[in-house]
Amino acid sequence: MCLVFVCDEDERVIGRQVAGGACPYCGGMVQALDVQSNWRFCFVPLYFKTKRKLYCSICSRRLVPL
Repeated sequence: MCLVFVCDEDERVIGRQVAGGACPYCGGMVQALDVQSNWRFCFVPLYFKTKRKLYCSICSRRLVPL
């Protein structure tokens, strides 16, 4: 007997805004992205969460606020 669990995470960008400040690596403009995460188990949605992530628009690095 073999059991297979199919789990999937899908991320979708909901909104994009200009954030204040500059990138500490290249000095580029910082963007704030609103990302919605969906966890699914066997194609049944279980969990929805919206997060805000910061990225540089020039070097595309993920920035972590202090």
